[in-house]
Amino acid sequence: MTRFSRPLLDACTAAFAAVLPLEQPADATLSAFFRSHPKIGQSDRATIADSVYAALRRRRLLERVAAAHSPRRLALATWIALLGANLRELDPWLRGDESEWLALVKRDAAAPQPFEVECELPDWAIERLSARYDESALLALARGLLQNAPLDLRVNSLKISREEALERLAADGLRAAATPYSPHGIRLAQKPAINRHALFLEGCIEVQDEGSQLLCNLVAPKRGEMVVDFCAGAGGKTLALGALMRSTGRLYAFDISPKRLAGLKPRLARSGLSNVHPQRIEGVKDARVKRLAGKIDRVLVDAPCSGLGTLRRNPDMKWRQTPEDVAELVEKQKSILAAAARLVKPGGRLVYATCSILEEENRGIVEDFLRNAPFTLRPAGDVLEKSGIRLHLEEYLELWPHRHGTDAFFAAVLERAE
Repeated sequence: MTRFSRPLLDACTAAFAAVLPLEQPADATLSAFFRSHPKIGQSDRATIADSVYAALRRRRLLERVAAAHSPRRLALATWIALLGANLRELDPWLRGDESEWLALVKRDAAAPQPFEVECELPDWAIERLSARYDESALLALARGLLQNAPLDLRVNSLKISREEALERLAADGLRAAATPYSPHGIRLAQKPAINRHALFLEGCIEVQDEGSQLLCNLVAPKRGEMVVDFCAGAGGKTLALGALMRSTGRLYAFDISPKRLAGLKPRLARSGLSNVHPQRIEGVKDARVKRLAGKIDRVLVDAPCSGLGTLRRNPDMKWRQTPEDVAELVEKQKSILAAAARLVKPGGRLVYATCSILEEENRGIVEDFLRNAPFTLRPAGDVLEKSGIRLHLEEYLELWPHRHGTDAFFAAVLERAE
């Protein structure tokens, strides 16, 4: 149980002041805040992080019931309305009318809220989602996105079996279970510092959401093939693809960001894979991309997107994205998919994926692409069934936190005409 205190309130107020303007991603700002306040203890850090993320998740509720703009008042309202603090324990360090104000906050937060406050999404996102979902379906999705994400791991099958990994975690007192869909996934009950665990240091496990693992099963690369992870980032999916290829063939990890690719280096070293070739590219017209045109068996495009499917982990995304940002991303997604498609050889496979919940970033992109490209859509459920994964899907892979316990993902499996 959290022990609220005046020093904790002061530190929490300072953290809110740093994070809530949302000039940078919340996780980066919070990390920088903790680095600049090294004396804050581990338990207080956890409470501060919980407070910040709770306030970001339930920002509309706080705006409605607290009508507060000062970081101190927002921190107090978060504790009372969302983290279960009681007035009696906070009372010794309240000022002026804060005690009466907090009593009203507690009362109003417990009352029924309007639909948009229950959804905790910006109006523009609710409007777009309402075109596809009725109120109850949209509310179920929104509530799923408000949950805390569990800690999912992917077992590196080159080094250890899932059963062995589960036994070792249990022996260390960590409660873990096999994920329901991914054959290589493990879900932990708590969130230990897994990057200090021997299994992690030995390259036997990586942190990866189960939904992200399933995208790699849609690519389903075979031994000895030529494969491209077109927007590799820090390489979570690259490593999963390399393991599925049993470290054979050639796997190119392309990205425009040297910083993101640098994050792949230590992970690649731990993994034991020898078939991965990270390459920074200048963009979709890079000469290295052109050289591989028509030669690649399988290409994964995990496109840059609004990230609204990851709100369980990154609740600030919903307040930082705008309709203008999404329109810009849609143009980028179209050009990236077109460039990646040129790599695919006849009979080869192209998987387009996002962690977005918006139609214009998902089906809209794929349907637009298929109008002019020599590709056909393969039902995602059939492709996964070949790997022994049974998910009741239609044409596309669509994963939802409230149904599948994963982040929200979309993917389409496209095959080039022979």
